[in-house]
Formats: sequence, structure tokens, C-alpha cells
Amino acid sequence: MAVATVALRAATAAGSALATVGAAHTAWNLTRFRRPPTDPPPVHEPVAVLLPVRDEATRVEPCLRSVLAQTGIRDLRVLVLDDGSADGTLDVVRRVVGDDARVRVLAGQPLPAGWHGKAHACQQLADASDASVLVFIDADVVLAPNAVAATVALMRWTGLDLVSPYPHQLAVGVAERLVQPLLQWSFLTTLPLRVAERSSHPALSAANGQLLAVDATAYRRAGGHASVRAEMIEDISLVRSLKRSGGRGGVVDGSRIATCRMYDGWPALREGYAKSLWSAFRSPRGAAAACAVLGLAYVVPSLAALRGSRVGLAGYAAGVAGRVVVGRRVGLRVLPDALAHPVSIAVFCWLTAQSTWRRHTNRLAWKGRPV
Repeated sequence: MAVATVALRAATAAGSALATVGAAHTAWNLTRFRRPPTDPPPVHEPVAVLLPVRDEATRVEPCLRSVLAQTGIRDLRVLVLDDGSADGTLDVVRRVVGDDARVRVLAGQPLPAGWHGKAHACQQLADASDASVLVFIDADVVLAPNAVAATVALMRWTGLDLVSPYPHQLAVGVAERLVQPLLQWSFLTTLPLRVAERSSHPALSAANGQLLAVDATAYRRAGGHASVRAEMIEDISLVRSLKRSGGRGGVVDGSRIATCRMYDGWPALREGYAKSLWSAFRSPRGAAAACAVLGLAYVVPSLAALRGSRVGLAGYAAGVAGRVVVGRRVGLRVLPDALAHPVSIAVFCWLTAQSTWRRHTNRLAWKGRPV
């Protein structure tokens, strides 16, 4: 038997085993995936919703209206920081807000050296608030009326210092449907959620800055966003900083309380992932290793299945099954999208390579700022 054939069979067996273990862990994790209550009690402590915006004129209105429509918060404060928008975002914000006394609109300060833009905007918002709970939200998120109250209730009931409800990700075009479902699938497959909440190990951390609530005292004890000023993926870095200071927190299921269309089409998706994926694995070697494992587990078995391998078919089926159970839980489209899981992985790894190369050649920018 040729050496190449033996190697392919070994890789197929190893990859299929990884995919099967991953699917089993995903199914178990979903039983531990916290979900905010559907009928939360009234929140009596002061809560600040903090919204940084930069060139979001076409997206900010639904978000801001959903924030202003929140129920169950006796002392709701809304702070919006305009971070140098040049597209009329501030005009939209002022029109939506009107004379609502709960809202303060702030002008962002110039970006200091050594800071990324979002971290700087978030830190300014936090500094301007004296609420006991800080809820950071992105302009592309739309909240259900009870979303903030449910999030605060879950945080207080669990004793966590930070909870990040992962919104339902709207995926419309082919590119979005290929890539966006990997966001929730990835941490549900690789991260033991309940262990991660309490563990101080930095690798066991997950969050989504689209919607993130944190106890203000714990936030400041951790150094706030100033502690992650140079981090492109500031949300996960913030959880790590919180853990280093003795806090605990993690990601929860926000699919029933928030929606988000992160990117509109392939160009926006490509550029958005390019700005950040280089940082996700800490180094080019880390990115290469991660993509190698993903390819082994989810691409190699499918290729072997096309050649008639039953082991490969089992591995492919396990990968699809993992996507299906996640999709059903968080309301994503399941079929036929999950059947293209190997293609999704291949596209994700291509995006990672593109991001890493652009970073290496100093060709990254986002919203007019170099990365």
C-alpha cells in the first residue's frame, strides 16, 4: 500500500475522531449554555447602556430605538459616544434621542497612541458613567424590550461579574451564511462553558463585544478597557483581564433577546474579518496550527468521503451534526447550510490567512484608521 494512501487513511481517521468528539462536546455544552430569563424581575440598581458609534448612520437608528424601549429598568441611563463620524451618524442619533432625559451624547476624544478605536471609545463611555452595571452594545445590535433587564438578572443570579449574551446572528447572503454560523459553533465546540466561567486560565475565555454587561466595580478593578487598549479583539481580552483581577464571566445565549447583522455581504465580511482574525490566535504560528486542526477535523474527512471512505463520511456527518444542533438552539438556518460545513471551514481559514498576511504587510485599516 502506498505511503500516501496510508497517510490519508490515518489523517481521515484522526480527523473523523476529532469531529466526533467535537460534536459530542457541542451537544453537551448546549445543555450548559445559560439563557437569560424570559420574564425577568424589575432591576432597581442603576444601569448604563453604553453605545460607541463611528460612521453608523445606516445602522444606529434601530439599535438606539431598541435601547430606549427597554423595560424593567427603574434607573436606565444611555450614553452614546460619537467617535469622529463623518457620515451623519450624530445627526441620526440626535433625531432619535430628541429630548429624552435618560440619554447623554458625548463627543469622542482624539485617539491616543497605543489604543485601538473601540477600546478607547468604550473607556470614555465607562468613565462618564457612575451606574453599578455597564452594558456595552454595538450599533448593529437590536434588542428585545426585556433584553437589558434579563441580562442583568442573569448576571446577578449567577454571581458572575460579566455576561456576554451572544445575539442571534442574521446571515442573509451566501458568504454570510457560510461564515457567520461559525462564530457560535466555534466556542460551543471548543470551550467547556461552565468551566470557562470560573476558570482563571486565559485560554478559557469567550465573549462578544456586540452585547456585554459587566459589574462596574469589577470592570474598574480589572482596569477597564484601558487594560486591553492595544488588543484588536478587545471583548475576549476584557474577560481575561477581569479573570486576572479575580472576576468571573463568560458568554451566554442571547439569541432570544438580541439580533445582529454583523456584515452586509462579502466585501464587508472580508474586510471585517481581515481586521481582526490575525489577532484571534495570538501569532501566525497559532493561526496556522488552528487552521491545520480545523482542516484535519472538518475538511479531510469530507474529501475522503467523496472518495468512498466510510470513516470520512462518519467524520463529515459529525461535523454537520455539530452545526445542526447549534443552529437549532440559536435559531440559525440549518439546512442546507450545515451541509457546507467543510466549505465554511475552508473559507474561514482563507480569511485567517488573508488577515495574517495583511497584518504582516501593514495593509490593515478599519473605518479610516490603520490597524
